[in-house]
Amino acid sequence: MALNLVVKIHPVVLFQIVDAYERRNADAHRVIGTLLGSAEKGVVEVTNCFCVPHKEYEDLVEAELNYAMDLFEMNLKVNKQESIVGWWATGNEVTSHSSVIHEYYSRECSNPVHMTLDTTLQGSHMGIKAYLNVPLGVPGGKQGNMFTPIPVEIVTYEPEIVALRHCQKTVQLKKGIEPVSDLAQIGEAAEKLTGLLDAVLQYVEDVLAGRVPPDNAVGRQLLDMVHSVPAITPEMFENMFNSNIKDLLMVVTLCQLTKTQLQLNEKLTLLTSM
Repeated sequence: MALNLVVKIHPVVLFQIVDAYERRNADAHRVIGTLLGSAEKGVVEVTNCFCVPHKEYEDLVEAELNYAMDLFEMNLKVNKQESIVGWWATGNEVTSHSSVIHEYYSRECSNPVHMTLDTTLQGSHMGIKAYLNVPLGVPGGKQGNMFTPIPVEIVTYEPEIVALRHCQKTVQLKKGIEPVSDLAQIGEAAEKLTGLLDAVLQYVEDVLAGRVPPDNAVGRQLLDMVHSVPAITPEMFENMFNSNIKDLLMVVTLCQLTKTQLQLNEKLTLLTSM
C-alpha cells in the first residue's frame, strides 16, 4: 500500500461537511459521509461529497448503506468523472467505529481515504486530517490495522476563488452583498496586484539601501517570478489587454441582451395568458 499519497480537497467539500454537521439530528455527536473525486499518480483529489445517515452505539454502528449507494448512482448520472475515493467524519480523532466504516469503503474503492474535519474547533481552528488504513502484523500471526496520517492540501478552481473572496466580504457585514460584475472583479484584482507590486518594490529598495537584511530564499523566488513573465513590449501587452477586454465586454453585452430577451418573453407570456 502506497503511503506517499497526497489528498487535495476543494473548498466546496468543506462547506458541504459543515452544512451536514449543522443539519444533524440533536442526538448525533458526529456526521459521516462519502468522498467523491479522482485518484491517480499518488494524488487523491476530492471534489464532492455527501452525507450518509448513521447511528453509533457503544458496541456497534448502523449506517444506511443502501441510501449511500443510491445517492452515488444518482450523482454518477450527473458527473461520471467522480468516483468514490473514501469517506469523511466530523471530529478531531479516529474513533473505535472507524475501522468498521472503513471496511465497507474498502469494498467500494481501492485504498480509501479517511478524512476528519474538526467541527469542535479545538485549538481555535477547524483542523483537517486524512488517513490511510495500513495493515499491521507478522506473517502467520495476528493481523491488525492502523490509520496512518497523510498530507492534506486545499486546492481551488478559479470560480471557487471568486466565490471564496465573495464570502470573505460578508464576514464583517451583517447583511449580504450583491455579486460584483466581471469588470469589477478585474478592477479589484488589478488593485490588489498593484499593492503587491508596491510591497515587492519597497522590499527590494530597502534591501539595496541596507535597511533590511537580504533573504536568499526571497531573492530566488523573485528571480523565478521575473523569469516567468513573458518578454513582451508595452505596446504588445496593451494590444493583448485591450483585445481581452473587448472579448469580455462582448460576453457581458450578450449576457445582458439574453437577460433582457428572457424578461420580455416572460412578460409577453403573462400578457397573452390574461
